[in-house]
Amino acid sequence: MNQTQIIELFLKGGPIMWPILAVSVVAVATVLERLGFLTAEKARRDPGAVRDIFGRIEHGDAEGAVRLGSGSRDFVARVLVAALRERDTSFTNALLAQSSEELRRFNRGLSVLDTVITLSPLLGLLGTVTGMIHSFGLLAGELDAPSAITGGIAEALIATAFGLGVAITALIPYNYLNARLEDARREIEVAGNRLELLLVKHSEAPAAAGKEA
Repeated sequence: MNQTQIIELFLKGGPIMWPILAVSVVAVATVLERLGFLTAEKARRDPGAVRDIFGRIEHGDAEGAVRLGSGSRDFVARVLVAALRERDTSFTNALLAQSSEELRRFNRGLSVLDTVITLSPLLGLLGTVTGMIHSFGLLAGELDAPSAITGGIAEALIATAFGLGVAITALIPYNYLNARLEDARREIEVAGNRLELLLVKHSEAPAAAGKEA
């Protein structure tokens, strides 16, 4: 199918094809922006800094861990540093607040794709219904021409086909981005739990030593 045929098919779908086209453009723009974000985040990852932060904590050097992680652009390191800075006042709240902020960055755009996936088939169905109403209205006096009627119905179904195509295409990157969001959530949760256990361990050690003395 060449470009001219695609344009002709698009125009046969009726006026509702333009909203479907607009929705598809929004979906493509969102996916490209999100893929660029994930690529940039991957380049910023610094597992070595995260390991070094835990290493400092294991040796009881929380301030050193904060200084070490302050310059890192790794999102896990940022969460750990934010929690460590508030370790003596509101560790849990700081951990949750920074985690929420980082995950919000990963979640951006998913609601747009979710709307596209839901809206596109509905727009296609609306185009089909209005197209069939129009076709039967024009052919009301020509019921002895079945081919004309079926031809009109076929054109009306173009909108549904395009709407479903947009939704199916958007579903793949939507699921991929959701998987990356869950990966980030899991990494932050594991790192936060480990940090909390290490801090509890080091806070209990002096107390135990005092009791023995």
